[in-house]
Amino acid sequence: MVKTCFVLGAGGARGIAHVGFLQAMDECGIKPDFIAGCSMGSVIGGCYASGMTPKAMIEIVDSLKMNQLADASLFPFNKKSILKSSKLRKRLEELLGDVTFDKLKIPFECIAGDIVTGEVVTLKTGSVAEAVRASSAIPAVFRPVEMGDKVLIDGGVFMPLPLNCVKDFKADAVIVVDVLGPLPEFQRHKGLLTYILRAVDANSAFLRRKQLKSHNHDLLICPELGNMSQFKVENLRFAYEQGYKAGIENADKIKAIIEKKIKDQERSSSR
Repeated sequence: MVKTCFVLGAGGARGIAHVGFLQAMDECGIKPDFIAGCSMGSVIGGCYASGMTPKAMIEIVDSLKMNQLADASLFPFNKKSILKSSKLRKRLEELLGDVTFDKLKIPFECIAGDIVTGEVVTLKTGSVAEAVRASSAIPAVFRPVEMGDKVLIDGGVFMPLPLNCVKDFKADAVIVVDVLGPLPEFQRHKGLLTYILRAVDANSAFLRRKQLKSHNHDLLICPELGNMSQFKVENLRFAYEQGYKAGIENADKIKAIIEKKIKDQERSSSR
């Protein structure tokens, strides 16, 4: 039997495209056997794996307000982040409850980065909400998540596409959704923040290119999100619609990949 894995990459606000992609997959009757997520991809993937529908997710997104996630730290330079993360933790617990990885409807893994060792950590046991919080703990914005001797931050810093999880799943068909896509046009002669954020985007693009060259995958899908910023909570419905469009446009390709894998397995077993 062919097993399919959806790999949902990091992407901040652009990651809402994952919701649209999953909605398209539902409508086309394509169900993943496994889901791997990183950062926003882990939030969307974890919710979907727990049984939440994409329709329910976009309803939450449409009503989302920044003050539901943001709770500023006093004297942040003496702390670990600008935001305290208590609101983010509460929101994730509301979405995912106390579900653990072994109770999910679809097997799911997500990744984070350990700033103690500088290594990628695959999260696949214990609280899903806590794992997702670690995977999406943007450095300096949200506080790191301490798990034992590990201090975990956003997995996108180390590995924007969680392709390392595929080996654990032993998936036959690997569908990668990269919501960051190609580097957008660079706006020269802007302020300091523009250059800092551009450096983040450029580093992410470099890491993703390396990953795609070194990890096997069957299809790469990049929703067309233009110059939409991953750092601003705006145009979220646009991201959803573009993710949905990309899903619909690639549904037949995904079905063809799965069908070919099935035929290959049948030929192999008949020898």
